[in-house]
Amino acid sequence: MPQTNPRVNERDHLSSSRDIGLPGRRTFLSWLLFDWANSAFSTVVVTFVFSAYFTRQVAPDPLTGTQLWGLALAIGGLFAAVIGPFLGATTDQTGRRKPWLIGFTWACVLSTALLWFVYPETGSVWRAVILLSIGILTMDLATVLYNASLVKLAPRERIGRWSGWGWGVGYAGGLASLIFVLVFFLDEQTRIAAFDTASAQPLRASFIFVAVWFAFFSLPLLIFVGDTQQTSKTLAQGFRDGCKQLGESICHVRQYKHILRFLIARMFYVDALVTLFAFGGVYAVGTFGMDEQEVLLFGIFINVSAGIGAFVFAWLDDRIGSQRTILVSLGGLILSSATILTITSIQLFWIVGAFLGLFVGPVQAASRSYLARVAPPKMENQMFGLYALSGKATAFLGPTLVSWLSTVTSSQRAGLSAVVVLFALGFILMLSVPTAARRNRHDR
Repeated sequence: MPQTNPRVNERDHLSSSRDIGLPGRRTFLSWLLFDWANSAFSTVVVTFVFSAYFTRQVAPDPLTGTQLWGLALAIGGLFAAVIGPFLGATTDQTGRRKPWLIGFTWACVLSTALLWFVYPETGSVWRAVILLSIGILTMDLATVLYNASLVKLAPRERIGRWSGWGWGVGYAGGLASLIFVLVFFLDEQTRIAAFDTASAQPLRASFIFVAVWFAFFSLPLLIFVGDTQQTSKTLAQGFRDGCKQLGESICHVRQYKHILRFLIARMFYVDALVTLFAFGGVYAVGTFGMDEQEVLLFGIFINVSAGIGAFVFAWLDDRIGSQRTILVSLGGLILSSATILTITSIQLFWIVGAFLGLFVGPVQAASRSYLARVAPPKMENQMFGLYALSGKATAFLGPTLVSWLSTVTSSQRAGLSAVVVLFALGFILMLSVPTAARRNRHDR
């Protein structure tokens, strides 16, 4: 890969930041708030509260709940994998990302609010599956558009820290929303008294709270950060040219084997992460008998450790390089996830869960910063389009494997073993990244 002048790259980044149309700090704060906003959906709905509610009170039994939960995640992930790359390529051509970002954000907000109508009865099972699938799909598509601007905001030598701070703010938002839900909706001593517990109104109302949280904190990005580089291309022209560009991107990435192998490795370990957190609440309920409040407390505990890990490893990323940070994080994730599947003590479950959380944010933040540093000049947007594809193309694989293994073995532990395998595959593939990538300008 040809070397470039780092000063030129830094000026390009600063110029790109100004192109967004706002002072850099205000723009970046608006960007961070969107991470704070969407974390409530990921944490409360996907990972802890709604997952536990669905498994314990909506599905006929925990095993069936695990299977149907996997189905919902697989449907949303599959459609996102198909639509996401074409969406990104099309909006690159037209320059009009904001309308799509607004649309997908509000679609996720609406589907989340409608979870109020998922009652604690088996008659609500398919309503829950459909709404969750829509929420996953629209959240994923909004995230594709949201992530694309990071490389324009951060100076190249601080990409690791900025990426880590973004994940850290997200975990802080997840923690704050979990605490709010615990205090005002779940705790018997402090929750809002007007709710009818017989029909699970406190739990169902928490999903409306998540919708309001997401809508409110996403407003700075949706209002203040606009599209300033729109083209005259129609949607049809943008789609046609975008498909052509996507094909060129795939051809280009073959010239850079380290990037190609990185993207393939990322497909596996990101799928493992998505699966782990999507089924975390389900596993805690079915295997350790936790109720919704205990799952929520565990979620708060995990988010604290994840936030600490994201901020600490953000500094490490800029010191030892993104590739090494990814390997260290994957090693920790393999060890801790394998241990969780073998222990029977709930006390050990909490301890190992905290250890696992330390590595969740770093592996994601370092992945984003790695590609930002090795992407060929003037190909950054194309490479990040493929980056988004690598995170979505197999998003359905992990949930599908867990659902299938749980069905075949009648065991949640056996079902979740798929997560360890996916982490291990990602680790092995990261080791196989050619030495040239490790000697690249950012990791020297």
